[in-house]
Amino acid sequence: MNVADLANQVTPYVVAAIGAYGGAVLAKTQDLAADESVNLGRRLLRRFVKREESRDRIEFAVQDLADEPEDEDALAALRGQLKRALAADPELAGDVARLLRAASASTPVVNSGGQVVAGSSISGDNVQIGSARDVNLHRR
Repeated sequence: MNVADLANQVTPYVVAAIGAYGGAVLAKTQDLAADESVNLGRRLLRRFVKREESRDRIEFAVQDLADEPEDEDALAALRGQLKRALAADPELAGDVARLLRAASASTPVVNSGGQVVAGSSISGDNVQIGSARDVNLHRR
């Protein structure tokens, strides 16, 4: 398992969760209105911060990106922290890979780079976008 590829797969979900909740993403426990990408991002983040050794660095990177969502350096720093945690903990890497595989193949992913989709509805093959900024949707 290549941890760099795994970190690249995780990052769009984590960024979607940060975009939706800002720095409060780590404390958020339930939100039925959140879309699947955001929920997956929250679950992934919860798994990363369970790991004591990397918790502080990941929480700092999350808050930094939440404060400056357009900052490419903040995004790269978060991706780097995710990659370090995955490389240091094979069990975490396995858990994260399983979470990603379990995600629906039709789950829309917000590309990394701080793009945001808001006020949207997703049902089956239909996506209704309330508002979008710099978003590329694709089916995997």
